[in-house]
Amino acid sequence: MVDFENKPKYDVYDLKKLMSLLRGPDGCPWDLEQTHESIRRNLLEEAYEAAEAISTGNTEDLIEELGDVLMQVVFHADIAQADGRFDLDDIADATCRKLIRRHPHVFGGAHAKDGSESLVFWEDIKREEKQYSSISDAMRSVASNLPALWRAEKIQKKAAKAGFDWPNYCGALSSLRSETDELEDAIKSDGSIEEELGDLIFSAVNVARFFGIDPEEALGLASEKFLSRFSKLEEMVTKQGGRLEDMALDEMEAIYQQVKLERQ
Repeated sequence: MVDFENKPKYDVYDLKKLMSLLRGPDGCPWDLEQTHESIRRNLLEEAYEAAEAISTGNTEDLIEELGDVLMQVVFHADIAQADGRFDLDDIADATCRKLIRRHPHVFGGAHAKDGSESLVFWEDIKREEKQYSSISDAMRSVASNLPALWRAEKIQKKAAKAGFDWPNYCGALSSLRSETDELEDAIKSDGSIEEELGDLIFSAVNVARFFGIDPEEALGLASEKFLSRFSKLEEMVTKQGGRLEDMALDEMEAIYQQVKLERQ
């Protein structure tokens, strides 16, 4: 049995010690077997669960989910420490140094009149640190593992900063219509449907960017709206003694349109 002090309240240093015990010789075999690669997905999933807790506004859930994210960071740090590469203090040190460097308006003589100007300092210093030699380099630095909608948005923002952008949303909307036409042409001519569909979605993200709309959130809301309407459709059919599987598409569509009208 591993000895660990019972306390009325633990801190981050206790978490670090606890992780070392779990991955120690008398700890948990599963924890000890893990690598950066094996728990990579866990980090992503915990981050999304924390984001969900933020959306619901439940404080207890947020504490728990942020704790799970923190635990993943400590987990990775312990794996690296066992390999002699770095530890949690190295992560904290690197993060503190980066925050100080990228806030010259707080820790230096620069001045930022608002949040937008603060971001300019951050991005300019980041570009110098990463030694990007071109706008394309900055675009390539956008993590390929980001959700595709967010990655598209970030790439578009970097292009816009270089001046490669429509003057207003009208151009973006016109491009979206054009991509719809190209998708239809590809379908009719056995062209690259996947490529044209990707272009269409990319253009839709561009429209969202002009209105300051998070494309990932917009799609999530659309999915929830469809789910709500579909559930109501199924409920109405079931109350009438029917089954969706036995209905024709036009019958389901008629009820779906009715649901849409009722919920407007």
